[in-house]
Amino acid sequence: MKTLRDVKIGETVTVVKLHGEGAVKRRIMDMGITKGTSVFVRKVAPLGDPVEVTVRNYELSLRKADAEMIEVEEV
Repeated sequence: MKTLRDVKIGETVTVVKLHGEGAVKRRIMDMGITKGTSVFVRKVAPLGDPVEVTVRNYELSLRKADAEMIEVEEV
């Protein structure tokens, strides 16, 4: 299983599944990250937290813990 945390800078991936429960999962979905969505990884901070991505034509920063809940596959 590959998560958004494992994706290299400059790669585009597709969301396969969201892990996590309740409010955390809902918050990720409210940000526009849903099954089948394309995600482009723009930057990763020096210590790996946060990860900056482009989703649905806008930039978004995700914490490492949130990025690990997003299962992805390469396009």
